[in-house]
Amino acid sequence: MQMRARLEALIDEMLDGQIMLDEAKAEFEKLYIQKALARSNEHLSRTAGLLGIHRNTLSKRVASYRAQDPARNGRQARRQR
Repeated sequence: MQMRARLEALIDEMLDGQIMLDEAKAEFEKLYIQKALARSNEHLSRTAGLLGIHRNTLSKRVASYRAQDPARNGRQARRQR
């Protein structure tokens, strides 16, 4: 299936679920960045290059995602003990 067709199907599903555009864009960006980070073994400079954004921009976004995820913050706190 072509990418456009897959995206159109996903958009139809999201519209049916009444997902707002801002929420959809934010979730897409977060997942896109997470996948790019995984591909580059969490290396911020390589990931930023892969995404075509500045390393500082990526760093700020990653920090904001981590701040929004209380479950992840709890796991990190336990690991640091």
